[in-house]
Amino acid sequence: MIRLLSKGLATFFGAGYFPVAPGTFASLLTALGYKFWFHRLPWAHYIAIGLAVYFVGVWASSAYAARIKKEDPRTVVIDEVVGQWTALLLIPPTWGLVLASFLLFRVFDIIKPMFIHKAESFRAGWGIMLDDILAGIYASIILNIFILVL
Repeated sequence: MIRLLSKGLATFFGAGYFPVAPGTFASLLTALGYKFWFHRLPWAHYIAIGLAVYFVGVWASSAYAARIKKEDPRTVVIDEVVGQWTALLLIPPTWGLVLASFLLFRVFDIIKPMFIHKAESFRAGWGIMLDDILAGIYASIILNIFILVL
């Protein structure tokens, strides 16, 4: 039961098995969920859910990665979900801003500038999850600055 639960959560209920760019697919699902539903949450609830998913993701990705004996399996996408969730914090749910958040997060997640790359050195699920949180924070900061300036 625990094996099935960790696999289901780590792969975001199977999204990690998407045949092309599963991380991007999980980010897209998260962005669409935000656009249509989750933007309505009070910000405190949004943050609480994000933190809960983060800690569940640390456990699930640690357990699943250890079981399949891979350091950061491609099928683990709960980290992209939390990273995209972070990038969308306080963003108005317009198509343009949600798309910009999605693109910025993916760029930071893929190129891993500055401190993001160093976060991968943390053990097990901590490293798997932390680099995506940082990528989401970078994307959110840039997008919120853009919104404030315009």
